[in-house]
Amino acid sequence: MLATRAGLLALLLRSAAPALAQVPLRPAPPTPADTTHKYESPAGVPAAAHQPFLKSKVFRAAAIPALLIGYGAYTFNGHGFYTNQEAQRDIHRLFPASQTRVADYLIFVPYLELGAVELFGVEGRNDRLNTLLLIAKSEVIMLSSTYIVKALSHEERPDGSDNLSFPSGHTAQAFLAASIVHTEFRDKSQWYGIGAYAVATSVAGLRMIVDKHWQSDVVAGAGFGILSAHLAYLTHRNRWGRKSIGRDVSIMPTYYGSAPGLSLTWRPR
Repeated sequence: MLATRAGLLALLLRSAAPALAQVPLRPAPPTPADTTHKYESPAGVPAAAHQPFLKSKVFRAAAIPALLIGYGAYTFNGHGFYTNQEAQRDIHRLFPASQTRVADYLIFVPYLELGAVELFGVEGRNDRLNTLLLIAKSEVIMLSSTYIVKALSHEERPDGSDNLSFPSGHTAQAFLAASIVHTEFRDKSQWYGIGAYAVATSVAGLRMIVDKHWQSDVVAGAGFGILSAHLAYLTHRNRWGRKSIGRDVSIMPTYYGSAPGLSLTWRPR
């Protein structure tokens, strides 16, 4: 009896084997991707090292200013394939010598454009507080760098008034302001920046017309202005009013003996 049952069970298994072989197996669920190390660099190499230098923010910020400053240095003091004297001669062939001071006021026109666009409700890249901080930082970089280079270069102006010709501070100021306008509103319209740069270029031309600067001065001045603005944006990591700056600062009234005063507390996070 047991032998008969064993034989029947073996027969059933042998007959069911082909059918079981034809039944498709359910695929195993895919292994979820490991996202715990998503932002880590392989082999401990910094992420910045994988980005090509020609596409880095530093290169894009310094490329054009470096070309302008380099050309200014190349033609400095009468050198180069197109000398300062030749450029000055051609300028006065087109425009007579003048003593106009229009450039003294044009340097602030890009900032007026910036304020007017803001008043009309066009939102820039940064809020007003951060824009003011960027302007202040840019001005400090530009004024200090141009002053140092002026003192070191000791180049005489075309009119012989002094030896502070290289680079042009007026041109640096105008292009700094134009660069800020362009950076703040380029996502809205390129025409804001085009207008500001047109004004800055006019300042450079006028400084040559009034014999206050050579071509090397104004070209390098444009480079210093643009570079100063770019450096300010590159180093502006903390977004005041938008993002924590990583510390708690509080000011509270207090008394020192019988005299009222203020108590400043600072606590890093």
